[in-house]
Amino acid sequence: MAREAPYLEVAEALRTRVRGGEWATGERLPSRARLAEEYGVGRNVTQRAVDLLIVEGLLEGRAGSGTYVREPRERHRMVRTRGEGGPGPGAAWEVHSDARVPAPADIARRLKVAEGDPCVRTRYEFVADHQPVHLSVSWEPMGLTGATPIVLPELGPMKGKGVVARMRSIGVEIARAVEIPRPARATATEAALLGITPGDLLLHIERTYYATDGRPVETADITVPDLRLEIAYEIGLGHG
Repeated sequence: MAREAPYLEVAEALRTRVRGGEWATGERLPSRARLAEEYGVGRNVTQRAVDLLIVEGLLEGRAGSGTYVREPRERHRMVRTRGEGGPGPGAAWEVHSDARVPAPADIARRLKVAEGDPCVRTRYEFVADHQPVHLSVSWEPMGLTGATPIVLPELGPMKGKGVVARMRSIGVEIARAVEIPRPARATATEAALLGITPGDLLLHIERTYYATDGRPVETADITVPDLRLEIAYEIGLGHG
């Protein structure tokens, strides 16, 4: 039987010790060098083991200070169904829209408009249990919505109805949504906005809605901290 990679063995040993209460919540663990000596492995092995437990949410690293036992926190579930979803019951959001924002190159590519074309950019901060749980930045081309009542997503007659219903109200039917999830580590700015630690695991989701004629009508960047949310995709299966 093949032996596990050394860092997985060290991670399991540390996991057992933490869960067994050897170190209390908020207590600092021994240095990586000391753990390496204790387990008879290289420092790179203990580094990988500790990083794994940070990703799992059992530990947290504090720059210039060390590694600590993280306080257990409830994770909400974000259900992604047809590209829409939120952190669950009890969630609220803060929102701010800016009109006539020139489309940056990457957004222009995703919306298939010219770089610099005016868009409405809407920033969302979703909150549950008085904590920020995820962020989203949405872009819509004003060439599509600018002369309509839905130009600002969270104002007007379709306030809070979601992209699909809003677009339908102006005669645009959405056929599909494409989501591209990418793992990442929190930058200092993202960590400050989300109340987490720089370097914590994130999931960045690039989402784009397409109309029945193939036009992209909205694109968004969704930032989900692994510590706070788990992502669940519901996939409907047709019968036939």
